[in-house]
Amino acid sequence: MNDPFDSDREDIDASVQCSDCEAVCCRLTVLLMPGDVVPAWLTEHDDYGLEHMAQREDGWCVAVDRDSMRCTIYASRPQLCRSFAMGSAACIDEREAWFSKSARAIPLTVLASTS
Repeated sequence: MNDPFDSDREDIDASVQCSDCEAVCCRLTVLLMPGDVVPAWLTEHDDYGLEHMAQREDGWCVAVDRDSMRCTIYASRPQLCRSFAMGSAACIDEREAWFSKSARAIPLTVLASTS
C-alpha cells in the first residue's frame, strides 16, 4: 500500500502548487509526535491529553502568518506537516474537500419571476 504522505511517490501531481491554494492543510489537526520541537505557546492539549498545534478560532494553525500565508516555524514544523507532500493524494483530497465545502457555503438565491 502506498503511503499518501510519501513525497518520493511517482503519483505526485507536479501541477499542484501551494501558491494556488488557500493553505488548506494548515487547517488540519496536527498531532505532535515524539521528537517534534514546537514552542509551547503554539500548542494545545485536547480532552484526551494529546498535544497538537493550536488553531485560531477560524481553524487556521497559529503558526501560519496570515499576511504571507507561510508557516512561521517551517524549519522546525512538526513531522506530520513535513510528511504532507504537496501534490500527493492526501493533499489533493484536502484541497478538493475544502473548495467543494467553500462553494457550498455561498448562499444561492433563486429569484421568483415577475412575469
